[in-house]
Amino acid sequence: MTQSLEGKVAIVTGAFRGLGRAYAEALAKEGASVVCADIRYCDDTVAGIVRAGGKAVAATCDVTSMEQCQAMADLAMERYGRIDILVNNAALYADMKGGKFDQLEPAEWQKMLDINVTGMWHCCKAVIGQMRQQQSGSIINISSLAAVYGFPFGVHYAMSKGAVIGMTRAMAREVGRDWIRINAVAPSAVMTEGTKEFFGERLDRAAGVIAGGQALQRNLETEDLTGTIVYLASDASKFVTGQTIMVDGGTVFL
Repeated sequence: MTQSLEGKVAIVTGAFRGLGRAYAEALAKEGASVVCADIRYCDDTVAGIVRAGGKAVAATCDVTSMEQCQAMADLAMERYGRIDILVNNAALYADMKGGKFDQLEPAEWQKMLDINVTGMWHCCKAVIGQMRQQQSGSIINISSLAAVYGFPFGVHYAMSKGAVIGMTRAMAREVGRDWIRINAVAPSAVMTEGTKEFFGERLDRAAGVIAGGQALQRNLETEDLTGTIVYLASDASKFVTGQTIMVDGGTVFL
């Protein structure tokens, strides 16, 4: 079977574990060379890709730092000579502090903005010049069901993921003339390490409530997302831009 991303270069942020790691592995399986970036060093992710016959390199990157995001993009150019795909997956989720919106600390609100919104903007800024030069590229921004469904006691998270959708639409209109596509993917809660840490002892009850609200009543696993990511990264979606694809088992319909 032909690999749909042969010869392409991808950057995946938040690739240390969970969905980010699954995205990196899926893109590599389809032939892409992958820069696996995270605030934690992604040596295990890279080793797994290499063992499977793929190409990957690790980059340590705090997305709140424009300098580190630029260094991540520079590494991709030094190793592979181009940047075709950016998956903006890094986000504050497992470690976030929830609560009633009027009792959230300003520092927690700002931290959410810095990572989930400004961090994504930094990553886009870091790669867009090279994509413009190539006159091609696909940026995939990870939003969330929380943005459109509503997430009580996590309004700062829902707000940040709503901003991702707005940013995706505005940027898509701006860079379409350069044949760069920007789309968003909005999953429901996926049974990753981060989700399990966030819900803690409430996990079983939360998982049941989430699945019960879906048309397809099963909790999402990482492999339920990777097909959508590969599709948006590949030429199969070459005329799709500015869209938000809900991968939520049929919780909401846009």
